[in-house]
Amino acid sequence: MAGRYDSNPFDEGDEVNPFSDGGGKGKAAGQSKFSGGSFYTSNTGSVPPASNSRLSPLPPEPADFYNPTASVDISLDSASDLKKKERELQAKESELKRREQEVRRKEEAVARAGIVIEEKNWPPFFPIIHHDIANEIPIHLQKLQYVAFTTLLGLAFALLWNVIAVTTAWIKQGDAKIWFLAIIYFISGVPGAYVLWYRPLYRAFRNESALKFGWFFLFYMLHIGFVIFAAVAPPVVFKGKSLAGILPAVDLIGQHVLVGIFYFIGFGLFCVEAVLSVWVIQQVYMYFRGSGKAAEMKQQAARGVMRAAM
Repeated sequence: MAGRYDSNPFDEGDEVNPFSDGGGKGKAAGQSKFSGGSFYTSNTGSVPPASNSRLSPLPPEPADFYNPTASVDISLDSASDLKKKERELQAKESELKRREQEVRRKEEAVARAGIVIEEKNWPPFFPIIHHDIANEIPIHLQKLQYVAFTTLLGLAFALLWNVIAVTTAWIKQGDAKIWFLAIIYFISGVPGAYVLWYRPLYRAFRNESALKFGWFFLFYMLHIGFVIFAAVAPPVVFKGKSLAGILPAVDLIGQHVLVGIFYFIGFGLFCVEAVLSVWVIQQVYMYFRGSGKAAEMKQQAARGVMRAAM
């Protein structure tokens, strides 16, 4: 019985630790019984050591970086500057309000007094005068006002052509005095016509002023007389060649044909200007008598004489 249990049929002999350094028989020291295949090698001397390739750490964020309620430090200097700018803006705003109120008071005073503020609007490319017939002149008087304005423009064009004609005569004959006179006619004639008779007529039609009508009649008759004189151009000043009229045109056509033609054109322009001017003064006078402005003008003149006497 005892012999049956003497030996263990599964006993393989002495236990061998495969991970010990000197465990197996017939193996050299430092070698393992298991080779580990192609994924394991005991010769560590043939593989180079791995280098240190770790990335450098990011800089630390502030503790309240994601805190929306964190306070922001503002220097006292910037705060004082903001307050100073705010005070300046408030002062400017109050000044603008004061000026606006002052302008409004002036406009109301002007409106109560019946004074019309004339804004320069003509010519459109370079406004130098106020001119708005369509909006300020009554409809039944607009045609007459437009014709009167045409006579103003016609006078300007006739005097400008007179300068051109006299310039050609000066070049051909060498007399500079007639050229200077033609320049004086143009420089003084156009602004003088606007101030002396066109603007009074414009204001008379706009405001129905009898005194403005009287002022217009006085200077518009002088205008007609000058235009007729220029069309004839009698030999009064420098043999009449400072004006492009009929007499110098006849005198020059035989000497210099081009100069004579220029003078004849000037004569035609002055004639057209004279005819239109006569028609305008007739129409204005008919309106003046028919509207009762003549009687009103007499009353105003009488009142003026009484005031002067008192």
